[in-house]
Amino acid sequence: MNFIYYFMAFGAGLGITLQTTLNGQLAKGVGGDSVAAALFSFTAGAVCLGIYSVARGGIVPSLIAIPSQPWWTLLGGVLGSCALLTYVVLAPKIGLSALLGLAIAGQIISSLVIDHFGLMGAVVRPVSLIKLAGTLIMLGGLGITLFGNR
Repeated sequence: MNFIYYFMAFGAGLGITLQTTLNGQLAKGVGGDSVAAALFSFTAGAVCLGIYSVARGGIVPSLIAIPSQPWWTLLGGVLGSCALLTYVVLAPKIGLSALLGLAIAGQIISSLVIDHFGLMGAVVRPVSLIKLAGTLIMLGGLGITLFGNR
């Protein structure tokens, strides 16, 4: 079962690379307006999620529960839109491999901290020495990727 989840996570990573590339092309197509490209991309995604939510049913109880949620739980959407905009702006400037390598490094480091301390309601998963070593090896590989040709 974990294999399927790992495969899905890998596919999500592929999707982020494709999304970044497509959004860069969209920005070029709308006159270089990265903000408009990010807005159009998020709008298309929101429409798709809306259609899926209505089709599967049960969205009304979720909508009713939104006002009772802590305001900060909605920051995920704000952070997601900021990340997308950052990707659209930076991809042509530093390249996809540098951009996504650094983004993944940020994700790995922050996820280790969140898991280790159980922040924001996450399940506590202590960082072991082997996880720390793996992270350092990955960061070393990122350093080689970013600066290996110099």
